[in-house]
Amino acid sequence: MFLGHFGVGFGAKTLQPRVPLGTLFLATQLADLVWPTLLLLGIERVRIVPHFTASNAFDFVHYPFTHGLVSEVVAGLLLGLAYCLLRRNGRGAVLVGLLVPSHWLLDLVVHVPNLSLYPGPSPHFGFGLWNYAAITQVVKFALLGAGLWLYARRTVARNRVGRYGLLGLVAFLVLIHVGNTFSPPPASVGALLSYTAFTASSKLTNANILLNGQFQDDFI
Repeated sequence: MFLGHFGVGFGAKTLQPRVPLGTLFLATQLADLVWPTLLLLGIERVRIVPHFTASNAFDFVHYPFTHGLVSEVVAGLLLGLAYCLLRRNGRGAVLVGLLVPSHWLLDLVVHVPNLSLYPGPSPHFGFGLWNYAAITQVVKFALLGAGLWLYARRTVARNRVGRYGLLGLVAFLVLIHVGNTFSPPPASVGALLSYTAFTASSKLTNANILLNGQFQDDFI
């Protein structure tokens, strides 16, 4: 649901224009950004199983701390509180806090039943859309498109940087998504960690380059 999470971030910007788009992206992607660290520490586990689903080769064996509903709610409360203390924006903080567990809700649509409610003995959920690769792609691009439409209709570019920066950011996200979708599965969990760390740092770096300063972020 990589593209879908960013679509939610774009759409959420229209609700609270004062919250930086990069902050909204951080909230929607927090679970995936923290996950590689817990994987490296052995706290969470994943197996690489070719053709595990029609969409990817990852069997997420155990990740209740980054992808459990209660854990994401707690993380949302903490991130929202931190934003409120730093920015003195209560409504924006509520939105930031809610976006963190929105990750679980979107993942619920595509994951097989591997999403827990809380750490420990918990039922697992997932509607399994990953088993239908074509439909999965339609849903992801539809969510991204809807979020972009909401964002674009409420913004105006300040200059060429704003005009083409948004296109560059979207192209970058789509390029990562295409690479994730059509590249062969990594040979090992270590390779997966390296690739995930690279894409995570690239997403944040690219977002900061494009989103700070003059960007398509003035509301009409």
